[in-house]
Amino acid sequence: MAVAQLRSVVTEEIHAGVYQAEVAAVSVQYNSSTPSPLNWRYSGNQLKRWRTKANVTREELAAAANYSPDTIKSMEQGVRMPTPRVLDAADELCHAEGLLSAAKDYVKREPFPARAQDFMLYEREAVSIWSYETLLVPGLLQTKAYATGLIGNFSPPLDEETVEERVAARMERQELLTRKPPVACSYVLHEAVLRGCQVDREQLLHLLELGKRNNVTIQVLPFDRAIPAALGGPMVMLETHDHERFAYSTGQSVSQFTSEPGVVSAHIERLSMIRTVALGPAESAGFIERMVDAL
Repeated sequence: MAVAQLRSVVTEEIHAGVYQAEVAAVSVQYNSSTPSPLNWRYSGNQLKRWRTKANVTREELAAAANYSPDTIKSMEQGVRMPTPRVLDAADELCHAEGLLSAAKDYVKREPFPARAQDFMLYEREAVSIWSYETLLVPGLLQTKAYATGLIGNFSPPLDEETVEERVAARMERQELLTRKPPVACSYVLHEAVLRGCQVDREQLLHLLELGKRNNVTIQVLPFDRAIPAALGGPMVMLETHDHERFAYSTGQSVSQFTSEPGVVSAHIERLSMIRTVALGPAESAGFIERMVDAL
């Protein structure tokens, strides 16, 4: 199975390929300094070349596309994604005969942040998912309103188009819960998750409905049952059809997605300890029902 989409801060730049036959384990770490995609930079470079060749000023292109000159500059430098509107306007002004407009299919925004894309790739092939969350409702369990509230209040702020794309992508991911054959999904939610500011009655009821599915298990870890192992942050483990196991952990600016046996084993051990002290599925449903009644 090719894992050419796995990226690090270095391989994101050169798009190097890594294949499972060549390595025993894959470990990828990300930080917030990941460069913009090469296709953005290439398209921006071509945009500038065509504009210069046609003697079209940046101000003229900005006016035609209804953007500021600084925004056009950032697109030409690859800092921002050249939008379809700019590419079409430039194509017409520069008489590119469709060559610039054709780039629209290659500069589409990724629906997930770069540091999560590899996890999403393997999530689609998972047969089992185990998750522990400390602060946020896991993406597969979120309502659209909850997801919109989180993504729409991201810092630094995202534009409306990006928010809509990421919310839609998150909702599409949730098809995994109803896929055939079923994917076994086990979740442990720290009580802090349920008391988050974005959690409303709709989200709590949604959790109760999902917990009734025979392939979804939801457990709650109350504040008074938390153990030191529960303070180490969120984590997700998944197993593929090929019985490979991966661990994904994320922080504010650094994430790790790995199949390194030692790391995976440590995650499994920690999650096992947390599940032992968490409420059982039936008790957890009762806990959530009481929260709903209190609203």
